[in-house]
Amino acid sequence: MATPSSWHLLPPELIEHQIAQIDLLMAMYPDEEVAIDTQSRNLLETFKSHVENQNAPQLELQNAPSVVVSLNLVVSGAHRLEIDIEVPFSYANDVSQEQGSRIKVRIRQPIWMNRTTTTQLNSQIQEHEDLFSMIEFANQTATDHIALEEASKLEQSTKSQSQDPTGPLVRAWFYFPSISTRSKRDDFIIHAPSYSLTGFLFAGKPGLLCLEGTSSSIDAYMKFIKTESWGDIPAHHKKVSERYREKENVERVFADMQEITDSVGERRGARANRGDMKAVEEWLGEKGLGDALTKVLM
Repeated sequence: MATPSSWHLLPPELIEHQIAQIDLLMAMYPDEEVAIDTQSRNLLETFKSHVENQNAPQLELQNAPSVVVSLNLVVSGAHRLEIDIEVPFSYANDVSQEQGSRIKVRIRQPIWMNRTTTTQLNSQIQEHEDLFSMIEFANQTATDHIALEEASKLEQSTKSQSQDPTGPLVRAWFYFPSISTRSKRDDFIIHAPSYSLTGFLFAGKPGLLCLEGTSSSIDAYMKFIKTESWGDIPAHHKKVSERYREKENVERVFADMQEITDSVGERRGARANRGDMKAVEEWLGEKGLGDALTKVLM
């Protein structure tokens, strides 16, 4: 079959350049961050074989060929950036070979970035000529975005704190049918000090949250978590209920806010997401809170 008239294969030197770009990309990132589907992998191997065999006949392809590589880039903590990288091996009649060989990079919208910001990032990234400059620009821009968002959240949480942090101390217990998302769990720990709260989070199925502080601080903190940290979660998935609030003669038992998911008991279940409640009960007993779990789970 003849080469379609609307496009032409890149010359051998540019094909070798595209292959080298892909090989370098695959080598730079661990297997869990970079992937190439079967169709693209087969096409890449075809071009490699063709380049290595100088006597090979001209390739006959029905469609303009390109290889797509997916990069799942770790930006910060639990924040990842999914990037689709399309490497063309042909050029259209109405563009130059250099223009036709330009690699296209597209950012998929992550849950922690709105559509407008993602669109702006995709527009700005095209201004960079080199593939690895594009990736670095995307990484740095996303990092800056996360930092600004965290600073904004911290400012909002500080403003929403109770204006009377000297009220009577209470201890509130909350129950989750399930809580597992790392970023959501981290927010419970990160923002608690801004509300002068101590306690612990035990994630899994089910999950437990214990908070020590004034009633107004606890209420403001939980409102912040539900509206800000959980802002991207559908309302019917925001399942948490306060089961018990101690108000009489409460003294702090916990020095800070901590997550005990991986330090108390053993994880169970097919996905290791079921906690050892017996171990939690014993752990609480050592702190003089042994009867609290029964009141929370009843």
